[in-house]
Amino acid sequence: MHKIPVGVLGASGYAGREVCALIQRHPVLDLVFASANTQAGESAELPGGGTVTFIATDAAPLNSARLVFSALPHGASQSWVERARATGARVVDLSTDLRIGNGASDGIPYGLTEVRRDAIRGADVVANPGCYATTVLMGLLPLLEQRLVQPGAAIHIAAASGVTGAGFAPRLDLLFGEVTENFRAYGVGNTHRHLKEMRALVREVGADVDLIFTPHLLPTARGILATMTVPLAAPIADAMAPWRSRFGSEPFVELASTPPETRHVAHRNVVRIHATRVADVRVPTLLVFSAIDNLMKGAAGQAVQNANLMLGLDETLGLPR
Repeated sequence: MHKIPVGVLGASGYAGREVCALIQRHPVLDLVFASANTQAGESAELPGGGTVTFIATDAAPLNSARLVFSALPHGASQSWVERARATGARVVDLSTDLRIGNGASDGIPYGLTEVRRDAIRGADVVANPGCYATTVLMGLLPLLEQRLVQPGAAIHIAAASGVTGAGFAPRLDLLFGEVTENFRAYGVGNTHRHLKEMRALVREVGADVDLIFTPHLLPTARGILATMTVPLAAPIADAMAPWRSRFGSEPFVELASTPPETRHVAHRNVVRIHATRVADVRVPTLLVFSAIDNLMKGAAGQAVQNANLMLGLDETLGLPR
């Protein structure tokens, strides 16, 4: 079978390595280069087996790839996206640089696949969403699109992520002794960078709500669980009906009968959602639970899902369910 050559920029980080691993197991894609400046010339084991040898980013043969994944740091990715496009390659950007709400996204589809599939299919560049944004938006959009949320409501979101969500660079606050047997909030006061894209998509669907988002650090390697408290415009008899009508046929959405756990989604390109009514409150309210693997559906897996669509392939190819 003739394979499609692809490259990965910024391949040494957690998301970049996951992308490389998915490409190596993909039935149609062929990894032709993986760049990492600080580890150029070194080899690394990939999740699930296999190895990759990194080259310097400046030496990346962009013209050898039909599609490039950019997992470069935020702020550094956009210029490399432009270089890759100049060679004729399509690009999936995993940084914040080109996402909606960040000032540079005109005409670039936002890669929340189940929501923007038609725009992604055949696109030249796609901005892959943030992991928290994927978790939250997949949980909220059916309610927002169907005008089921109380106008002017404040939606409270408490979400917790494993430490790989903080990136690969060494940090004192992420040492084992600082994280294990501990649980803490960060980005408090509505300051987390993923809020920009969450708010932008909420505005696009015309919803009149505020998001109050507080992320937390889990003492685990991977996974995100978000709990969202949503005031409703009117009571809903069947709490899961909005998600069944919106996502019921989606291959990577699981609608669960009980709240999801991070172990349910680990190493899988799925989002698992559950909703339940809240008892003994004056305003009808839903609790919505949404869980993903931050490195799969929250990064590398969704990036490959988008790449499949961009290349005219079955979007489920090479992705674990």
